[in-house]
Formats: sequence, structure tokens, C-alpha cells
Amino acid sequence: MAKAIAGAGRRLYIRGFMAGLEGNISARLDDGTIMVTPSGLPKGDLRDDDMVVVDARGKHLEGQHAASSELPMHLLVYRRRPDVKACIHSHAPYSTSFAVAGMGLADDILPEGAMAVGPVPLAEYAPPGTTSVPRSLEPFIDLHEAFLLSNHGLLTIGGSLRQALLLHETVEHCARIVHLARQLGNVNRIPKEDCERLRRIRRDMATDRFSKG
Repeated sequence: MAKAIAGAGRRLYIRGFMAGLEGNISARLDDGTIMVTPSGLPKGDLRDDDMVVVDARGKHLEGQHAASSELPMHLLVYRRRPDVKACIHSHAPYSTSFAVAGMGLADDILPEGAMAVGPVPLAEYAPPGTTSVPRSLEPFIDLHEAFLLSNHGLLTIGGSLRQALLLHETVEHCARIVHLARQLGNVNRIPKEDCERLRRIRRDMATDRFSKG
């Protein structure tokens, strides 16, 4: 798993989702412990032995570094969502621009939004690295897999690290397209009937994805 997390960090760094020391990634291991990226290291340069392992309450078990300061956010997800096996948080530019503007992402603009993502809610502002961050997610955590953190960034979760990563990329891609459409002056909506059809597909796919992990 350490190799997969390091690979995800490099991929997100190369794509410009994480700059400097930004971002954090975690995965729930088979024994219930959590592997998480360390604090204070660039995610694009991580080695397998940089990873930190904590228990379900956040107690340090393995690793030479301190865990990410956003660990409480990850622990909330794993506590509330037993189906979730991975979390990714970044400051992906287009998604974060919506979070800075105080806007969530609707799911009726692009087919990928309705079918693969669903609506992306905006959590109220919380100081990064504090317990206020997980509290801001509590109203949304049970029904969504992607979240915008006000003035902060994007969080995605999944039944596997790959699912969380692909969802992260899809949300950012949708945010970029909506942003560009706004620059052109018009954002058309998917017809209601077809949007409902796409949402049904998403619900069926989500059940399948999370059951397979």
C-alpha cells in the first residue's frame, strides 16, 4: 500500500493538484489501521518508508515522521463510512477555486457529474489542521464521496485508493469545464429526465464499486 500511496502522490503532484507540501492521502489497511502520508514532506517525492501508520484513534504505530495534520479529517471518514478504504485531499486549482468562491459543484451540468460524481457539497470554513475540519464534513459524509472545503480544497473518498484517485481527477476535470463555460458566459443544464437516468446509473455503479472495493 505504501508504494500505491507514493505513486498517487506523484501522479497528483505532476498534474498540479498538489504544490509544495500540500495535500494528504490515506488508506485503511486490512487490519483496520490507517496508513497516511507524513506531515512536512512534498507528496511528489514520497518514498515507501516515509508513510505513517496509526490506529483508528490516530495513535502513532509506525513511521519515522509525524502523520499529516489533517489526520482527524481522514479518521472521521473511516469512522463514519466503513465502506471507505481511502481518502485524498488536495488543493486542485479548479475545484479549490469553487471552494474559495463559496460554491459547490452541481451534478446536472456534465454527464460525468451526474453519473460518476454526484453533487459536490461545500463544507463551511474550518481552520486547516483542526478538529473543526471533520466537524464541517459531518452533515455530508454519509451521502457523498466528494467534498469541497471552503477556502481550502477538495476531498474525495473511495472503496479503494484507485477509486478515490479517479474520482479526484474527475471532480477537478468537471470543475475546470464548468469554470471555462462560465468564462464563455453560459452554463447549460442537462434535461431533468436524463439527469435522473444518469443518477440512477451512478447509484447502481456506486453500490458495485464499494462492494468490490
